[in-house]
Amino acid sequence: MPTLMPKYLIRLLFVASIATSSIVGAIKCVAADNAVEFVVGDYLVSESGTWNADDSPLRGPFGIDFDSNGRMFVVELTSGRVHQIDVDGQLTTISEEKPTGYSGDGGPLAEARFNGPHNCVVAADDSLLISDSWNHCVRKIETDSMTIQTIVGTGQEGFSGDGGAAMDATFNFVMCIALNPTRDVMHLADLKNLRIRNVDLKTGVVTTVCGNGQKGVPVDGSAAASSPLVDPRAVASDSLGNLYVLERGGNALRVVRTDGTIHTVAGDGKKGYRDGDALKAEFGSPKHICCDTAGNVYIADDLNGAIRRYDPKTGQVTTLLGKGHGDPKISLLHPHGVRWYQGTLYVVDTGNNRIMKLR
Repeated sequence: MPTLMPKYLIRLLFVASIATSSIVGAIKCVAADNAVEFVVGDYLVSESGTWNADDSPLRGPFGIDFDSNGRMFVVELTSGRVHQIDVDGQLTTISEEKPTGYSGDGGPLAEARFNGPHNCVVAADDSLLISDSWNHCVRKIETDSMTIQTIVGTGQEGFSGDGGAAMDATFNFVMCIALNPTRDVMHLADLKNLRIRNVDLKTGVVTTVCGNGQKGVPVDGSAAASSPLVDPRAVASDSLGNLYVLERGGNALRVVRTDGTIHTVAGDGKKGYRDGDALKAEFGSPKHICCDTAGNVYIADDLNGAIRRYDPKTGQVTTLLGKGHGDPKISLLHPHGVRWYQGTLYVVDTGNNRIMKLR
C-alpha cells in the first residue's frame, strides 16, 4: 500500500498498452513539495530520468477531459486515435488509427474516420464531444454504446447557419471546443472564419458571439460580435460568464465580458517570453486555455514550452511549469493541452508524449 514518509510520497504509477497487453510500471518517489505528478510518462533521459517519448502508448496527444467517473479521454491530432484512461491507470484505445476521412456517423466508433481531432470535452450526459477540425464539425461519441454521430456542422467548410440548427450550419476549421461551467453551452473557436460561436446544447441553435470575419486586433471596449480577431485558437469561460479567447498568432488573451464587449487582458501582441504585468507579458504561439473555479486562466504556451497563468484579480501573468519554473528538471515540448479538473491542473506535453498534473 502507498505510504507517506517524511518529505516523500510513494506512488505506483502505471499505464497499460492495449495493443501489447503489457503494463509498464514504476514506483516513484515524489518530493512532497514537488509540483508535478506524472499520469502518463516520467522524467525524460535529458531530465536525468529514464523516459523515452518514443516508448509512450501516446503519439502526439492534444486534448483531454474527464467524465463523471473520473475516466480521462485523450485525442491525438495526427493519428486520429482516441484513448480512455481509467481511474486505475489502464489505457484503452477506443478508436484506432485509420486513414483520414469523414465517415461512420450512426455506427460504431471503431469504424469511424476523423480528419484532425483537435480537442475534446465531456458533456453533462458523459458523452464525448470531439472537434473534428478539418471536417469542420463536432462529433459526439456515446461512451456507453461506443457509437458516433455529428452534432455540429455538415462536414463542409463555410460560414452559415447562425440563428438556426448547429447541425445544419457550416464552419471553417473547428479548432477548439469548450463547455461553460454549467455544461449547457458549447463554445467553438471557428478558426478560419475568425469567429467564436456558441451552441446552445438544449436547443441546438448556433450563434456568433465574437468576431466579424475580418482579421485584426479588436479595439478594447468594442462590441465583440462586430470586432475583428487575429486567429481565435482556443476558448474557455469562467463561472462569472466571462468568455476568454486565445489568439495564437496574436500572442494575446482576450475576454468577452458579460456586456458583450471585448478587451485584451494579457499579451502585448509580440512573440516572446515575459511574465509580470499581463498587458506587457509576451507569449510564444500559445495553443490552449482553461479556467479554474477561482477565475484564473491557464495557457499552454507552445513555443516557450511553458504553462502560464493569468490572474484577473492581480492582472499578472506567471509561469507555473517550464522555463525553470515549477519542477526545474522538466522541459516541455510543444504543450498543446491544459485542463482543470477537481482542483488539479492537467498538462498535455504533446511533443514528449506524456501527461502530467500540477498539484
